Amino acid sequence: MPSPSAQPVFRFAPSPNGLLHLGHALSGIINYEMATAEGGRFLLRIEDIDQTRCRPEFERAIFEDLAWLGLRWEEPVRRQSEHLDVYAAALERLKAMGLVYPSVMTRGEIKAAVVAAEAEGEPWPRDPDGTPLYPGRERDLSPDQQVAIIASGRPYAWRLDMEKAVKHADASLAWREMGPSPASETSLVAADPAAWGDVILSRSDAPSSYHLSVVVDDAEQGVTHVVRGRDLYHATSVHRLLQRLLSLPEPIYHHHRLILGPDGRKLSKSSEDTGIAAFRAAGYTPADVRAMIL
Repeated sequence: MPSPSAQPVFRFAPSPNGLLHLGHALSGIINYEMATAEGGRFLLRIEDIDQTRCRPEFERAIFEDLAWLGLRWEEPVRRQSEHLDVYAAALERLKAMGLVYPSVMTRGEIKAAVVAAEAEGEPWPRDPDGTPLYPGRERDLSPDQQVAIIASGRPYAWRLDMEKAVKHADASLAWREMGPSPASETSLVAADPAAWGDVILSRSDAPSSYHLSVVVDDAEQGVTHVVRGRDLYHATSVHRLLQRLLSLPEPIYHHHRLILGPDGRKLSKSSEDTGIAAFRAAGYTPADVRAMIL
């Protein structure tokens, strides 16, 4: 938990895999205004682990859009692609604890397992996002069998053995959820990481997952307040577990409302009509955008 006397540190962490939309504007502005109100620091982090989708032109657009909105951040900006060794070290720690295993089931194989089970009348557990939990058939393989999987050349992922990890944490987990300002009262929310099953921490084609890199980044940057969209509320359970396992500091959290599109779903980067750049090009001012979302 952050020290009451510590200077608050907030961060906004977009991925450069598309243009920012109004939902990003809301999150960035909330973080910036909370940091400013508390005399804290505001950091910008570029989450560019996925090198197949992240592009330099989108990163430049992020800087341009946020500056146009009036946000100012500390330099240098942290880019995840420049810290792969740090994520690898965190994964090695979890391996040394015996809490991860290599998995090779494809999406098609997982779907087939789910369909077969449900055809027999056995309901398949799903995570809070509605995705079927991983079957975990490789969970109990011997070290030699795990080495053979990796040497086989098949694409694989390192997954957290959730049951072992929860037992290793050896205490109930919770996080502190605050209201719309750092001065708001906080409530204690019980974490339920087991609801997510054996989450991916790394893949053979990607050095780190969102879950692993975000908790490492927040600790490395001294983030005290994690302010992000409500869509990540339940994922906080996994993050609290990883923080406990890796002996990382516990930030305070605030999950703000989402801006929804006409179809009732949260905005995506493919929705160009709600992009910040599109509003700017149409003659809107930063004040106009703020009035639309705040």
